[in-house]
Amino acid sequence: MAAGFTRFNDAHQRHALNGPTPATLLTAQSESAQHLARSALAIVGALNAQPMYHSPAIHAVYARVRQLAHLASDAADRLLDAVDVLDLTRAGLPVELGDGFLAVVTEQEARRGAGRCFSLVASLTALGASDALATAELFVAERRLRGFVPEHQPPALSHTQNAALRAVARGDVAITGSKPYLRREDLRVSISTIRALESRGLVMREDCPDWFRDERVHLTANGRRDLAASFARPRSTPPAATRPPARPAATAARAAAR
Repeated sequence: MAAGFTRFNDAHQRHALNGPTPATLLTAQSESAQHLARSALAIVGALNAQPMYHSPAIHAVYARVRQLAHLASDAADRLLDAVDVLDLTRAGLPVELGDGFLAVVTEQEARRGAGRCFSLVASLTALGASDALATAELFVAERRLRGFVPEHQPPALSHTQNAALRAVARGDVAITGSKPYLRREDLRVSISTIRALESRGLVMREDCPDWFRDERVHLTANGRRDLAASFARPRSTPPAATRPPARPAATAARAAAR
């Protein structure tokens, strides 16, 4: 689901409203948002099908997933409202400007209104990927606490590779001019790390509809499985310090005689 929000946000480009068919773009984006909402509700259904203790953490998981569904649904509704304004304006009919006030507006005014809708939707969905990742981690951590350990054991990854895998899941990693572009300033992900994860079949690249990015890096099915299995995984404890070998008995006896 995190990847769905990332793809939605990548395709949500304001400059496209300046094209000849802004209503078509808004309708397509609305359908994508509706798909995200349905995906979130499907997760709720999957959770309901699992027998488990509804601890405070599990209640939080439910609340977060439902919130993602509401945000996506709200985004879809607002995009459709913008489509209605554009269609009515093109037909020369009045549109509602608030408080039940109707007026005929120009196409330029209608596009500005659509732009405001576009910006609001962008803010509604901006954190969808990171929230989905945090929710998944909370769920796995709680299940581990209750004794439900994932059967799959992920391969050993370096700290750098693991951090990169999480960044990819949050939608923070893109490629621009053969170099990683990172959405957050506190991230450090090299192209060699991305290639190493690619060689292990954990990440893949897709063409990015964002004009300023060439490719977006996404998790593969194996990458999603390995990352989920790593959530809240106990760190291996370092081996205990070894004691110095005991001195031979004869040596010990001579030392005592002195």
